[in-house]
Amino acid sequence: MALASSSLYEPLNESSAAALAARLGLFETNSVLQCEEIGDGNLNLVFRITDSKSGHSLILKQALPYAKVIGESWPLTLDRARIESSALVKQAELAPGLVPEVCYSDQTLAVTVMEDLSHLQIARKALIEKKNLPHLAGQIGSFMARTLFYTSDFALKPHAKKQLVLQYMNPDLCKITEDLVFTDPFFDHDSNDFEPELRPAAEALWADSEVKLHAAKLKKKFLTEADALLHGDLHTGSIFVSEEETKVIDPEFAFFGPIGFDPGQFIGNLLLNALSREEEDQDVIFEAIEKTWYTFSATFAASWKQDSRERFSEVDGYLDHTLGQIFEDAIGFAGCEVIRRTIGLAHVEDLDGIEPYEKRIQVKTSALELGRKLIKQRHNLTEPGQLKRFFRHAILR
Repeated sequence: MALASSSLYEPLNESSAAALAARLGLFETNSVLQCEEIGDGNLNLVFRITDSKSGHSLILKQALPYAKVIGESWPLTLDRARIESSALVKQAELAPGLVPEVCYSDQTLAVTVMEDLSHLQIARKALIEKKNLPHLAGQIGSFMARTLFYTSDFALKPHAKKQLVLQYMNPDLCKITEDLVFTDPFFDHDSNDFEPELRPAAEALWADSEVKLHAAKLKKKFLTEADALLHGDLHTGSIFVSEEETKVIDPEFAFFGPIGFDPGQFIGNLLLNALSREEEDQDVIFEAIEKTWYTFSATFAASWKQDSRERFSEVDGYLDHTLGQIFEDAIGFAGCEVIRRTIGLAHVEDLDGIEPYEKRIQVKTSALELGRKLIKQRHNLTEPGQLKRFFRHAILR
């Protein structure tokens, strides 16, 4: 991967993005380049640049100095582009084949150029369409276990770990998570966005002092526990898939946080998809959750036994305790994710696409109840096989 630093930042457009790719020599000299802006995210510009002669294409992603979804009133650091490209390189090292290849990065332009994954589909859309994804759960479980274990104190020397923590300091993006996942949805805040018919359920959540106490504890974990290098935004919209392949994208929220956060976000988004399905179609999602966790725990345990530097790793029960705590945290974080995707600022198509409208309100009301119970009762869930029964009991009330 080439790394550069230009003298002047300016937002790109289709013409200037293609010109940059040509100037950098990312395509053959006789290429005929076409460029289209394809980004539909909240924070960045994304362009697909294609050589119309060879068909070869690349993705160019540029961070904006503000949140695209809000505008200049919400400024953001451009350093998140450095963090994203660096995280992709680190993840490729630890989980080969499960992230896109980065071929160029420019810190000043806040640009990352990477392989085009257009032959794949966003996992959220594939799940909504009920596609067969036999390898998604196992590959994500392996990705999380390897990237989290090998950036933790269990695998790294203390000085190396602390240097990485400094390298991935990401206060602007963490503040988004702190507010939009762990705080605003639990209060009557202006950033929340939901249908008027959901207000009684939202107000019941805001009046629940017990769920607020547990949300505060989970937020404190997120704020203070620098366990490992997280992806930081590992939902089903940050994953490309096919029946055979899985590629994790968009780690611009990467930072050192609690190990249970990435599994919690992924599980939470699988639960959101389960909520959108009829009961007879939900089993495949609960099977995916189980496979994700069991792959994660088996891979994490194998890495622990082979490569842990922690002397206490040899103590009977310490590995089981660690995995148990990660799972408990993941369930709590999943509950926060379900709630924030229901009444917070950023929604998901799994729920917003439900028709008719009356059914959508019913499902979203159930989602709030499920999220509350996951947060408050996370201590009672010790393995993923319990989730299906818990889920159905929670939404029936």
